Amino acid sequence: MPSGTEPARRDEVADCAAHSGGRYYFISDLHIGGDGALDHCAFEEELVAFLRDLEQQPADTELIILGDAFGLWELTEPTGPAKLDRIAATHGDLFEQLRRTGERIRITLLPGNHDYDLACYPEYVDKLAAYNVHLEQRQHIIRTVNGRRIWIEHGNQHDAANRFPDFGNPYGLPIGYFITADVVGASGREASRPGGAWVGGLHSVYPTEEVPLWAFSNYFYREMSMLLRWVLLPFLLLLTASVLVLIGQALEQAGLLRTSIFQGEPFRQYGVPGRLVDFVLWANGTVITFLLMLLVPLWLLVRDVRAALRRYGLHRPEHLSREKDRHYVEAARAVFADDPSTAVFVYGHTHAVSLREIDGRYVINTGTWLKRLERVRPAIGWLPPIFVPSCRLNYFVIGPAGRDVRLEYHVIPKSIGSELTPVQRMVLLWRGASRRPGIPAEVMIPGGSAGASSS
Repeated sequence: MPSGTEPARRDEVADCAAHSGGRYYFISDLHIGGDGALDHCAFEEELVAFLRDLEQQPADTELIILGDAFGLWELTEPTGPAKLDRIAATHGDLFEQLRRTGERIRITLLPGNHDYDLACYPEYVDKLAAYNVHLEQRQHIIRTVNGRRIWIEHGNQHDAANRFPDFGNPYGLPIGYFITADVVGASGREASRPGGAWVGGLHSVYPTEEVPLWAFSNYFYREMSMLLRWVLLPFLLLLTASVLVLIGQALEQAGLLRTSIFQGEPFRQYGVPGRLVDFVLWANGTVITFLLMLLVPLWLLVRDVRAALRRYGLHRPEHLSREKDRHYVEAARAVFADDPSTAVFVYGHTHAVSLREIDGRYVINTGTWLKRLERVRPAIGWLPPIFVPSCRLNYFVIGPAGRDVRLEYHVIPKSIGSELTPVQRMVLLWRGASRRPGIPAEVMIPGGSAGASSS
């Protein structure tokens, strides 16, 4: 089994015996609560409606929240269990609906890293029980459907920056805590100022290693002096054209191109606007020529920087995503190898919803209900990338289907509107956030015998 996920076998036997055979709903990474603007929950209406619908389900239904239900790390003013009181006071409708839904079905909550306090203080058990939420102060739990086991965890124990060396110790905090409390908490307060709402999206940037680039992008499109931005835009938008003009001039001077289109001021005939375009092309050409003279040392510098980023795992977002996924696939394989009756490994934490098959077993990432900000390159010009918001309210359901196990995937529709500036929309044109990988609405898993679970 993966390290940090080995509670006593005795507990697992009791777990399987007590929770077997019903329908299980899985969600995670709600991140409700925080300082300033981070306390705003954009999907609270949909979450309350989702909980209300669960009241109509059979009594053996269970909602399992896989961690990071609350943004306790982002809430820096109160301390200890008083943090939950603050969140309950500002999200009264949600907590009242939890209480009502919990009267009809079981609601189970696991601690994540952002709400790690839940694992450290026994007071949280009673506080959440008042809202009919059963808190499991463990890193993983087991459920069983038709003889097949479901391994359920938040997943932060496979993340070096957010792994707890001594689970349950409130003082054994990973580096991720200090980044969140200092940076994300401060951004939540800063987001309350006029024009600073974009700062509150810091915890929505995916992958998180792109936060510096996201900050630079928002400086250019939102914080930079408007005069300076509009002065720079023509040069950046026409940079590609400047390269083509420069190449054309070189070919004409070498006699390889028998025209005179690129010499002098090709747009002079169009009056003042044409002269401005010619000036921009000339200025860009001068800068490009100077950079070409520095090409070798610049190439060596870029090569060295990339090597340094690679050493620390900070190169290329697609590489970061694959590298993170690899840790969870390895953890799932270890769980599957330890117990062949385990059919599903469920985790969250990374905010990247997915469903993958491994030798007839399945690995689920429950994603997040937060909006995600993903980097998109502008369609025109050499401009900073734009982080485009998107939202997908995901939940998975696992339950019996005759003698087999049915795995379902659902998405609650959610529109977050346009948060982009006019300049960002202009340079993006038709581009949007990347398409999410397709996840089937239903998967059937063969059931096991009643005694197949090797508890």
